[in-house]
Amino acid sequence: MSQPTSPSGQYLERQAIRQRKVENLERIHIRLGYLRLLLAIAEIAAIWIYLDAHTLSAGWLFLPLGAFIAVAVYHANLLKRQATALRAVDYYRLGVDRIEDRWQGQGSRGDRFDIAEHLYAADLDIFGSGSLFQLISAARTRMGEDTLVSWLLAPAAVDEIRQRHQSITDLRSRIDLREDMAICSGDLQAAVHPEALTQWAQSPLQLTSSPVRWLALFLTLLMVASAIFWGATGQRSPFFFVLLLEGIVVFTHSARVNSVLHQVEHAFADLKLLSCLFSRIEQEPMETPVLQSLKAQFSIHQVNASEAIARLDTIVQYVQSLENPLMRLLDIPFLYSVQLAFAADSWRCQFGSAVPTWLSALGEMEALLSLATYSFEHPADPFPDLIPGEPSFRAVALGHPLIPAARCVRNDVTIDSDRRIILISGSNMSGKSTLMRAIGINTVLAMAGAPVRAQSLQLSPLRVGASILVNDSLQKGSSRFYAEITRLRHVLDLATRQPPLLFLFDELLQGTNSRDRLIGAEGIVNTLLETNAIGLISTHDLALTQLNSELIHNFHFQDEIEDGRMNFDFILREGPVTRSNGVALMRLIGLKV
Repeated sequence: MSQPTSPSGQYLERQAIRQRKVENLERIHIRLGYLRLLLAIAEIAAIWIYLDAHTLSAGWLFLPLGAFIAVAVYHANLLKRQATALRAVDYYRLGVDRIEDRWQGQGSRGDRFDIAEHLYAADLDIFGSGSLFQLISAARTRMGEDTLVSWLLAPAAVDEIRQRHQSITDLRSRIDLREDMAICSGDLQAAVHPEALTQWAQSPLQLTSSPVRWLALFLTLLMVASAIFWGATGQRSPFFFVLLLEGIVVFTHSARVNSVLHQVEHAFADLKLLSCLFSRIEQEPMETPVLQSLKAQFSIHQVNASEAIARLDTIVQYVQSLENPLMRLLDIPFLYSVQLAFAADSWRCQFGSAVPTWLSALGEMEALLSLATYSFEHPADPFPDLIPGEPSFRAVALGHPLIPAARCVRNDVTIDSDRRIILISGSNMSGKSTLMRAIGINTVLAMAGAPVRAQSLQLSPLRVGASILVNDSLQKGSSRFYAEITRLRHVLDLATRQPPLLFLFDELLQGTNSRDRLIGAEGIVNTLLETNAIGLISTHDLALTQLNSELIHNFHFQDEIEDGRMNFDFILREGPVTRSNGVALMRLIGLKV
């Protein structure tokens, strides 16, 4: 059988294999349930025979009990394997949904990120249901999401973008790595708290006295010696004297010891969940220098992050043993909790400084894997060419990545030094805003290092500023027009910064009268032309198409009314629109105009 070459074919084949594994484990799960029931019945029967007929020795009672325990342990492990296989099935199902444009509403929406004041996030649908973030994010942790969001909300340097291209190309075909990263552990996003973990790792040590640690070890050895002396000679006073000294040590350090042990248990709970991801990255051979450098960050003092966490696991298991009443009884004689607290702080002294680095490197790796997944699932989307020189944006067959391929109409768009501003006119619903969003969101993808939805895209480094989705604010007491001109002021402030501004103004100044709109539009355009900004302005006010400048070029979308229905082809044409459809549209829906 030939190997599927398409992304969806590979996903479907892998999904089927994992589904068969789930079904096979389900059959075993049912059989083990029956077996445990039979063993429980056998144990009850053995107890009854032993007590009633006295024909069995006591040793036979442990046979079904031991078998039951062994089966229960195996059963629990099987259920974990089944849950992992189920996560793999869901992973590939969602991947197929993304490829086939059925992904909307699935995955993280990014609602926790505050974008109220951002200059394009809301306008370009970066977050929310059916958003760019929901489409491309494969991050399991908050660190991965935070890193990906930082890439989407601010343009990267050209060298960094090219390094991301290399890393994405390397990671794109590593389906096994992406699957393993997606299915290990449980709900990492809700369970792991990176801020608290970083604060714990970087906070000052609470037990810094080396003499006290050596004293605790010395007193423990002295306790053992005095106990032996008591047993050999009957003299018990040395034993109780040492016990008194140990009690003083425990009493004077109890607050700090309890604090250290409490904090290390909580921190380890997060690190244990992340250890699976760390270990998987450590095992993967990396080819590009960037990925090799990233992988190296999971090692400190020649010790891998997963191995360091395994050492902490040993300490925490000893800490948790203090819940045993017997260990509580032996706590003071052996200064058990004191020595564990010193061991925990020693771990933090050795590895604590590396924890923020591990979290940051994991976040960057997850962000790269998200973009690599998007690139693999959309093989027709190329990397853009970043070119030096004057600000420019030249796209062939540009599409919108959030619109299903079957409905996406593509257009060629060129904005450069000879065509600094494109003024798009056209009727309502004709495609003006969609084209703006397509240009904006592809620029965001390009400046984040991701592939773009186009046959080809050449652009200089650009910074996006948009006024597309602007609303009034009841809380702030501002009208829509005031909110728009405030946004325009913020976008214009970007025009003097680097990289150059790509502005996107939809229905410019529509909240005021025609005369003021024309005066305001002329002033804004002149201000932009004094800088090196490029961009688009859309309008259905035909007066704005008369703005006079060699650097302003008019384009339009047109519509046709056929059989009482309005039809749009969403194809960009040169020149201003020659007719409007407002009155026809009002009559079409039944208004008497």
